[in-house]
Amino acid sequence: MNSPDVRPSAPHHPPRVIPRAEHTVSRSHISPNALRVLYRLRDAGFQAFLVGGCVRDLLLGLEPKDFDVATDALPEQVKRLFRNCRLVGRRFRLAHVFFGQEIIEVATFRAASAPAQGEEPVEEERDEEDGAEDEAAGQIDQGGPLTEVHAADFEAEHLDRVTPHPDADLERQFDASGRILRDNVYGTIDDDVWRRDFTANALYYNIADFSIWDYVGGAEDIAARRLRLIGDPETRYREDPVRMLRAARFEAKLGFEIEAASAEPIERLRTLLGGVPPARLFDEMLKLFLTGHGARTLPVLRRRGLLEPLLPNVAHYLAAHPGSLVERLLEQGLANTDARVSAGRSVTPTFLFALLLYGPIAALIEAMPPSRWHEISAILEACDQAVRDAQRHIAIPKRFSLGLREMFALQPRLEYPRGRRSLRLIGHPRFRAGYDLLLLRAQFGLASAERAQWWTDVQAASAEEQGRMADALAAPSERPAGQKSRRRRRGGRRRAGSSSGSGDT
Repeated sequence: MNSPDVRPSAPHHPPRVIPRAEHTVSRSHISPNALRVLYRLRDAGFQAFLVGGCVRDLLLGLEPKDFDVATDALPEQVKRLFRNCRLVGRRFRLAHVFFGQEIIEVATFRAASAPAQGEEPVEEERDEEDGAEDEAAGQIDQGGPLTEVHAADFEAEHLDRVTPHPDADLERQFDASGRILRDNVYGTIDDDVWRRDFTANALYYNIADFSIWDYVGGAEDIAARRLRLIGDPETRYREDPVRMLRAARFEAKLGFEIEAASAEPIERLRTLLGGVPPARLFDEMLKLFLTGHGARTLPVLRRRGLLEPLLPNVAHYLAAHPGSLVERLLEQGLANTDARVSAGRSVTPTFLFALLLYGPIAALIEAMPPSRWHEISAILEACDQAVRDAQRHIAIPKRFSLGLREMFALQPRLEYPRGRRSLRLIGHPRFRAGYDLLLLRAQFGLASAERAQWWTDVQAASAEEQGRMADALAAPSERPAGQKSRRRRRGGRRRAGSSSGSGDT
């Protein structure tokens, strides 16, 4: 049980214990399910703390997206306490306690030999049979709540190429660059704190007396809105290069300033992201851009030089076309996505990658002969090439890359509708995403504002009025070059020598 009199026997120094009267964290702002987990662990004789970002956000007056628990109970002991518990991960064994849609993650304190090897360096990873990535991504794409998409066990394939480390044993393994591959060495709370990344994420809320334990000056850094790594920054980034992306994410999300010593190695070490499994980088992309602060994240990534190792084709396009309409479209699209997240509406990785890859796709199309610019086959070729270039670094699941192709293929059909047949597009599975992209393009003069308004009006019209509006559409002669008619003579026979045209609806 967490006795208020218990003090850690840390090898460095005891924590600063902030009593309830001196901080703003209230149980009324903590998930009732997290409180159930904390109290049951405590009543079973274990230590139990809220830890990490949830404590940080509560101190900032923000609503945490999830609640994590740290304890001295082993994962198997946690599982015995909760029938609704499942153990996950190979590299980092964790307990997930399920309460409907909410998951309370319970991690056992981990040992560390020195601050420089701190924290949980890599996000937890579920076993491959969980199908976690596809399930969570499906909830996003189908209009469900935005959830964290955890990659499968991406590092398992690398465990046979482990380089010995001074502290390595069967439960802690590193690769040649210093990146942690496995870490199931358990310890105490005063060990565990040195395993965490930033001081602002290393605060522990004690359920026994509602105090906060602070080993590393995290409370002061939160008050100063400062992001500071625990331990030697270069060592910490080498252990897990994704920490550089986490630093950028917190800078954008929280408005914190990265401390100079923590920021300095990023430019030198950013290429280490090339050694991170592409599927894990996809996971990080969703956290960067689909959690309500994507518009602020993009300039942070560019300023820190982190966009290039993630999406070099996007970084190169933006660098070659500063202040372009496409850049403004991307910024506005990200702002629109943030607004949807804030309003609790669904967001989709399909639309995100359509925004990010718009520039590279446009450049590929414009490199073709102008007569092909409006051909659907040309548009799809460009989409496929841009996605292939991106997938050299980030694993974009096929369901999202196919959705992106459909969105772009709809654009000429939306821009140049033909009669009542065009009304069928409203029932297309990707119509809404394609329509939203059309509106965004029209906002910046990249598509006809009149046509975008027509689609807005036709959706609100009755079926009879829709028919009249479709009949009044512009004549086929207004189609762009490269889009040919597929009109047939009576009797259904095609006119001799006519072409089907790749822009056919």
